[in-house]
Amino acid sequence: MPEANLREEIKEMMVENLMLKVSKDEIADDLPLFGPGGLGLDSIDALELVVSLEKKFGVSVANSETARQALASVNTIHDYVVANRK
Repeated sequence: MPEANLREEIKEMMVENLMLKVSKDEIADDLPLFGPGGLGLDSIDALELVVSLEKKFGVSVANSETARQALASVNTIHDYVVANRK
């Protein structure tokens, strides 16, 4: 799958599964997903995102430190999926 398409799929999954009030086109690839100045996701969103990644892409996130690094932005999610896809 081309990288741009994978990033778009990740954004679509986030908007749909997390019921975000923004469109996928409003989410920059390097926008921080958590904390002030970013998308403002919280720990519940992180759990839902991990489950969605496992279902859609077949990747598992082993622990909270891995999740913190992998879920920082669309770019980091993309890189994690590419590296860990089964």
